[in-house]
Amino acid sequence: MRILHTSDWHLGQHFMGKTRQAEHQAFCQWLIEQVRERQVDAVLIAGDVFDTGAPPSYAREQYNQFIVELRDAGASLVVLGGNHDSVAMLGESRTLLAQLGTRVVPAVGVDLDQQLLVLKRRSGVPGAILCAIPFIRPRDVLQSQAGQSAADKQLSLQQAIQDHYQQLFSLAQQRRAELGGGLPIIATGHLTTVGASASESVREIYVGALEAFPTSAFPAVDYIALGHIHRPQKVGGLEHIRYCGSPIALAFDEASQQKEVLLVEMDSIGLHKVEALPVPRFQALHSLRGSLAELPAQLAEVAREGTPELPVWVEVLVSTDDYLNDLQARLLALCEGLPVEVLRIRRERGTALSGLQREARETLDELNPEEVFHKRLATEELDDALRGNLLGMHREVLADLREGQA
Repeated sequence: MRILHTSDWHLGQHFMGKTRQAEHQAFCQWLIEQVRERQVDAVLIAGDVFDTGAPPSYAREQYNQFIVELRDAGASLVVLGGNHDSVAMLGESRTLLAQLGTRVVPAVGVDLDQQLLVLKRRSGVPGAILCAIPFIRPRDVLQSQAGQSAADKQLSLQQAIQDHYQQLFSLAQQRRAELGGGLPIIATGHLTTVGASASESVREIYVGALEAFPTSAFPAVDYIALGHIHRPQKVGGLEHIRYCGSPIALAFDEASQQKEVLLVEMDSIGLHKVEALPVPRFQALHSLRGSLAELPAQLAEVAREGTPELPVWVEVLVSTDDYLNDLQARLLALCEGLPVEVLRIRRERGTALSGLQREARETLDELNPEEVFHKRLATEELDDALRGNLLGMHREVLADLREGQA
């Protein structure tokens, strides 16, 4: 059984005013080629197919076109909802897409059987059993109780998620026995695990409740296909618990990462091997740092990867000269004639600057809501208990807002 594990496509993303449509289209075409060439049986998208709950029409068209082309390539598809995905939007077409060999699990439902799937090989015979677990919202598995502390809520949610995994795993074992045994069991997840390394484009998901799910709480399945973290990695060094990462760089701190999808091979014994398939880079992205005297050489170096039709996207962190008020004009002059487009300018904000000056030069573009609140709390003299309670309440408010948008 050959399975391609991918996640965090974020179709429809606008990156500092730039569309990623061409990159996503090139990735989808490349992925279809891999499916054909390697005779893949099934593709798993472990959450965050779209960047927002209301993606633009071209993003939906890309999604639908990929499903049609994948069917023609001979592989089935399983789509799991992520924290960015709209449950309603993903679920509205699941019945129709099932006729094209695509099964969609937008959210955790009451009926566990809807999350238990049998993956078939190209020949039509069963090849694996899948515990298809999407992003789990606290309200899906947990009822709030009055008087609970933030720590109590975290433990309750962790236990509820662990119970959900275990119940589904037990059903998978029963289904395997019904099918005569000898089938590997796979689980999915869209969450943060203990020890996972994230990037700036990853939004905290269990806001105010569960920050990271321990690997010891997963059931003893043969492979766990995870999404949400954009950096490809083994979790805790374990071969069978993997984040495949996003297929394209979604933030400047991901620019140097080699993006990949994972080809997972399994047989009746269990996991055979996991092979990382490097994804070509379809848009050059670089983060540069230096003084105005050092930047011309760096810009000339990265410009080699660009063309007038497809310029390199650049973030510049200016050091030494960060006190200048006309940085943007100076940088535009340095880029004149080069296939380079500066999307973001940041100042190093050296220690010689006063706190007031540093705050004046820090823009909201450089901060997320959590960082803004942390900075506000830093101006107050609070004991640790009160600070912790305020942070917890702030995270819960953000969680409610994000779930409402989904």
